[in-house]
Amino acid sequence: MSANAEAPGRAAADRALGSARRSRWLRKLYKQRYLQVMALLGVAWMIIFNYIPMYWIQIAFKDFDIILPMSQAPWAGFEHFKEFLTDDNLYPVIRNTLGMSLIKLVVGFPLPIVFALLLNEVRSIRFKKSIQTISYLPHFLSWVILGGILATWLADVGIVNKVLMALGFIDEPITYLAEPNYFWAIAVGSDIWKELGWSAIIYLAAISSVSPELYEAATIDGAGRFQKMRSITLPCIKGTIAILFILAVSGLLSSNFDQILVLRNALNESTSNVIDVYVYQVGIADGRYSYSAAVGLLKSIIALGLLIGANFVTKRLNDTSLF
Repeated sequence: MSANAEAPGRAAADRALGSARRSRWLRKLYKQRYLQVMALLGVAWMIIFNYIPMYWIQIAFKDFDIILPMSQAPWAGFEHFKEFLTDDNLYPVIRNTLGMSLIKLVVGFPLPIVFALLLNEVRSIRFKKSIQTISYLPHFLSWVILGGILATWLADVGIVNKVLMALGFIDEPITYLAEPNYFWAIAVGSDIWKELGWSAIIYLAAISSVSPELYEAATIDGAGRFQKMRSITLPCIKGTIAILFILAVSGLLSSNFDQILVLRNALNESTSNVIDVYVYQVGIADGRYSYSAAVGLLKSIIALGLLIGANFVTKRLNDTSLF
C-alpha cells in the first residue's frame, strides 16, 4: 500500500520537475532570442541551398531534358558515370585538378601557419596592424578584379616582364597566361597571395588563447622566440591545424572555380581544364545536365571518402578529429 501511495506522489514530482525544466529552457530561449533568430537564418539557408537541392541528385541517374519534367525523364542507371570514367578528358582533368590542389596543399597550407607565427612575434602594434591590413586586403577583392590585375601584370608589356628584363633574367617578354607551362604556378601563387592573410586569422585566434604563463616560464628557462614557437605555440595550436588540414584534404578535388575561369583561355586550356570547369562547360554550355550531375556527384563521393580517410589518419596520429 505504501508503494502504491508513493507512486502518484513520485509522478507528480516528475511532472513538476519537467515543468520547471521547460520553464527554464523557455526563459533561456527568450533571453537568447536574437542569437536564436540569427542561428535559424543560417539553418534555413542551409536547408534551402544544401538539403532541398539533394532531391535533384536523381538527375545523375536519368536522361534529363530541360523541356520535360524530371518525373518523365527515363532512368539511365550508371551510364553517365561509366561515360565519364571512359572519357578521353578524364586523365587531363584529374591531372590538372589534383596537380594544382596538391601543390596548394603542400605549399599553401603551411604558409598561413608560418605567417601567423611570425606575425605573433611582432611587438610593434602599429606595424602588426599594417601588415595584417595589407595581407587581408586581396581576400576582399573578387577574382574578376584580381584576374584583370594579373592579366595586366603578366602581359608581354606588363610590369613582371619589365622587371625581369631589367634584372636580366629574360631577354624578351613572355605572355605568361598564354603559356600552359606557367599556369599552375600562376594559379597557386595568386591563390596564396589572395588568401594568405585571411587564412592566418584562425591561427592567430588560436595563438591568442595560449596561456601567457607558458611563455613566461619558458623565458625564465632561457628559451628564445623560435624555441617558444616550436615548444609552446605549435603544440598548443596543433588541434586547429589538424582540423583545417582535414578540411583541406577533403577539398582536393574542388579547385577554385572562379579563379580558374578568370585566368584560363584557349591557349592554356591543356593545363587549366579542371573538374569544376569541365562540369560547367559540359553542363551549361553543352546542355548535358545528367552527365554533369553524375560527374559532380562522383566528385562529392570521393571528397567524402577523402574527408573520412583524413579524419581517421589525423585521429590516429594527433588524437584530433572532426568526428
